[in-house]
Amino acid sequence: MKLNPKLYIISCLFSLVGYAQNPSADNPKIGLVLSGGGAKGLAHIGVLKVIDSLGVRIDYIGGTSMGSAVGGLYAAGYTGKQLDSIFRVIDFDVLLGDKVPRPSKTFQERKNSEKYGASLPLKNFKIQLPSSISRGQNLFNLFTKLTLDVSAIRDFSQLPIPFYCTATDMETGASLILDSGNLAEAITISSTLPTLFQPQERDGAMLMDGGISNNYPIEHLKSKNLDYIIGVSVEEDLLAKEEITSISDILSQINNFRSAEELKDKIKLTDFFIEPNVDDFTIISFNKGAEIIKRGEASVAVVMEDLKAIAKSQNFRKEPKKNITLDSLKFNKVQIFGNKKYSDSYIFGKLRFRRGEIISFDDFSKGVNNLLATNNFDSFRYSFSPQNSNAYDFTANIKETTNTSLLKFGLHYDQVLKSSVLLNFTQKQFLLQNDVLSLDLILGDNSRFNFDYYIDKGFYWSIGFNIKRTTFKYDINPLFFDSSLPTQIDSDIPIRISDFTTEFFVETLIKKDLSFKLGARFKQLAIEASSPSLVSVFQTSEYQIENSDFFSLNSSLKYDTLDNVFFPSDGLLFMTASELYLSASNHQNFSQFLAIKTNIAKALALSNNFSLLVGIEGGLRIGNGNVPALNFGLGGYAHNHINNYSNMFGYDFFSLSGNSFLKAYYNMDWEFYKRHHLNFSANFSNIGTNIFATQDWLELPSHSGFAIGYGLETIFGPIEFKYHWSPENKFKGVFVNLGYWF
Repeated sequence: MKLNPKLYIISCLFSLVGYAQNPSADNPKIGLVLSGGGAKGLAHIGVLKVIDSLGVRIDYIGGTSMGSAVGGLYAAGYTGKQLDSIFRVIDFDVLLGDKVPRPSKTFQERKNSEKYGASLPLKNFKIQLPSSISRGQNLFNLFTKLTLDVSAIRDFSQLPIPFYCTATDMETGASLILDSGNLAEAITISSTLPTLFQPQERDGAMLMDGGISNNYPIEHLKSKNLDYIIGVSVEEDLLAKEEITSISDILSQINNFRSAEELKDKIKLTDFFIEPNVDDFTIISFNKGAEIIKRGEASVAVVMEDLKAIAKSQNFRKEPKKNITLDSLKFNKVQIFGNKKYSDSYIFGKLRFRRGEIISFDDFSKGVNNLLATNNFDSFRYSFSPQNSNAYDFTANIKETTNTSLLKFGLHYDQVLKSSVLLNFTQKQFLLQNDVLSLDLILGDNSRFNFDYYIDKGFYWSIGFNIKRTTFKYDINPLFFDSSLPTQIDSDIPIRISDFTTEFFVETLIKKDLSFKLGARFKQLAIEASSPSLVSVFQTSEYQIENSDFFSLNSSLKYDTLDNVFFPSDGLLFMTASELYLSASNHQNFSQFLAIKTNIAKALALSNNFSLLVGIEGGLRIGNGNVPALNFGLGGYAHNHINNYSNMFGYDFFSLSGNSFLKAYYNMDWEFYKRHHLNFSANFSNIGTNIFATQDWLELPSHSGFAIGYGLETIFGPIEFKYHWSPENKFKGVFVNLGYWF
């Protein structure tokens, strides 16, 4: 056969082109797909650590859910080892929840968060189940911080490693590819686990976790001219019939039918398939992250020789990502979109930064926390556009909450108020845009109520109105309230205390954590003893110790940066309050008097798990007043004492009283396991009549007490058991507290 010269030349050219486009022999291009799986997806980090150690170069990454989080950060330049270090120090309770640091909250929000255990939105007076547990804001903040240096890249194919992730359209169920825009936003959307995080809006669509519709998104990689694809899956296998024992097992099995079948077909598209052994973990096993990462490292063994061969051909070594400068951010241009009810000035007042100001990313994050702590916003998504060295244009989209009515709940038990159930109705924007109406109904052994109306004006004068009634019965020595009573009744007998207080006040923030308050207060106080032993003294079994109406003016100054009111490890508390009693009914010889009380405490962390709280507290009355029932009192352990009572370990409630006192205290706390605390407390005090005038306060303490306790942090508040004793009176006992105090 005679060969046509033209055809020969053309065939040679095609051969050369084909050879040039097939570099797999010398420098193969590698794609990587990472599945979703919640906490199980931390195994991806272990796989990447081994890939880096071998020197395998990844040329394209696709991922979904946790695979998008790990893959997106790897694509942004982090090594597997760096990702390991990042994820090991993350507090996932804070990251996955809506937890806002206590110092970021307003005083009003702190009070709410330390009182209610659960909250449900109301619409037309009908309870609505929330769409999620968390807004996902902390997750978005973290991804923004970690990707700040690539924030100018809007096309993900231009990242250090080209990348895409997937999301699910909650209206149609379709799987969408996210390969452009804000990288932090994209991987946040792809990681939005159903029920844990609320859906995210983007370009008019409601999007959620990409794993819902496609948990192993390999298809898109097949179009990227790659030589090999490495796939890592942490999907759950289908359960055997013996393992299906609950409703959650059934729902999980139904959900896995489709993805398990799809995975079988997609494995055929994968050149090197890796399946870490993480069956004994759940999607929320974030507390076992270190072990899951190790499982990921071990799983690479099945393809180790193949990867070594690829690494030998590539001759590559991934360099660690350089540290991102986060301590001197400057904003040139600032824009906020989406706010209708709340002005730009209100939002920037909470964010606490201005155009042209230089701040750190940590300070910026605190500002975001300040904004979200108001609970007036469902989400706050933002992006940084670099302009020059550490200078950015800042754009934010805010979504205001539409739920202004809330039904809140609480549970509590202690030895004085006994068992209580709290039902609360809260209405925001009741009359004004920035007001809050709140009504507590407390049902139980000692039913009571609390009504609040508050107009929050921040650094301007806020206005508040409060009505509350507290009633309870406890065995108390009547001499605690009035030492002039006959000594024949020097024993504990049942005493009923009823306190009805109405208060109007104005309050202003001098600084974020420093408030000044002025108010007027009307109080009805009734104290009645009831015991057969009183008959021999008063010829009746009931005796009215106090039954009067009081009118007073009060003021307070409070500085509070404690990170936790129950188990503090950092911060300072300074609180001083004064009350001028102007009148009292049923007291013929009444004269006006002033009561002053101060409490100073400092908390500091001695190590990661040990903390120390040191404090001093004191009070005195100026003027006689002839109302011993309003003296200062010490004894017991509580967070909601009425009137002028304070804690004192080693003594029962309502044990020590006087018109002046001084107490020093400290508490050593060891968080031996997450949210589990062991603590040791001690307090020392002098209390009596005019101890500051007689200089008795300079003497060695007359009263001391000690306590050893256990505490557990729960969503309904702390659970505490404290064994306490005093060497002076040979007293010993146990204080029990379950839930937030209210």
